[in-house]
Amino acid sequence: MVVSSGAHLGAPFDFEDPHFARRPYDPWAAYGQSKSADILFTVGARRWAADGITANALNPGYILTRLQRHVDDETMRAFGVMDDQGNVSPLPYYKPPEQGAATSVLPAASPLVEGVTGRYFEDNQEARTVRDREDQPGGVAAHALAPEAADRLWEYGTDALHTA
Repeated sequence: MVVSSGAHLGAPFDFEDPHFARRPYDPWAAYGQSKSADILFTVGARRWAADGITANALNPGYILTRLQRHVDDETMRAFGVMDDQGNVSPLPYYKPPEQGAATSVLPAASPLVEGVTGRYFEDNQEARTVRDREDQPGGVAAHALAPEAADRLWEYGTDALHTA
């Protein structure tokens, strides 16, 4: 099981410049690209399905945790979860950590997904595929489920191991 994020929706993995060597570095673009890679790795893990090995990705949703201690106040304010006095409070669609953890438990332990691999879950169910940015929130981008891109990413990762 791999924890991903809805940030993948706007950031396909850039095979031509994965390390931002030829384009300006943007931390949110890098984060989104890494989350697309997370999903692609689970899609590529289908190569072991016959051996009973499965891998799935999930989005736990918006949750305020201690992870946000690494996010600067300006960004927290831009996200709408911090006021001018520095008080942090979740927006109405944020989940408590326990509710976000529930989506992690589903692909890890539920017999309903036994043998299922290379899928993306959110809100305790498999997410719908999104081809373009839609007005509806959520879903998994088609670019993150593409088997060809998944195979290419596995090759890229394997080649990096052999050259390190």
